[in-house]
Amino acid sequence: MSSKHTITVTVNGKSYERLVEARVTLADFLRNELDLTGTHLGCEHGVCGACTILLNGEAVRSCSLLAVQADGAELLTVEGLARGAELHPLQQAFQDQHALQCGFCTPGFLMTAYAFLKERPKPTETEVREAISGNLCRCTGYLPIVKAILQAAGKTTT
Repeated sequence: MSSKHTITVTVNGKSYERLVEARVTLADFLRNELDLTGTHLGCEHGVCGACTILLNGEAVRSCSLLAVQADGAELLTVEGLARGAELHPLQQAFQDQHALQCGFCTPGFLMTAYAFLKERPKPTETEVREAISGNLCRCTGYLPIVKAILQAAGKTTT
């Protein structure tokens, strides 16, 4: 027998009310209930960072939270960064710096960097590297990702 709960969340500025099973993760809720598939599932243990979103302004691993824990929260996913056809400066910087290859980890890096730059708008390269240390990428070697975050922060990159 499953337990269901009604939750209300605001995701990317839009309010949703849904009946969810108590065991559904926030990542699965976003992907399956709201069709926001930019939140990727990698390890499903909160280790890789692919599922990172913002919950009330804080970067969290949505695979390790239950949807019911987000009741009443404001969420921001990678789909909420761009304004129509206009890319967010972070997204543009990732494109400019070729900071993605397969793209699987990219949404998590973007959301981690977004939250980080809100707290630290003019970081050093060392601070950027530390901020993204919890996100895994198997393709890029991280240098383009670091350059992209610095570009978005208004730093000159080489």
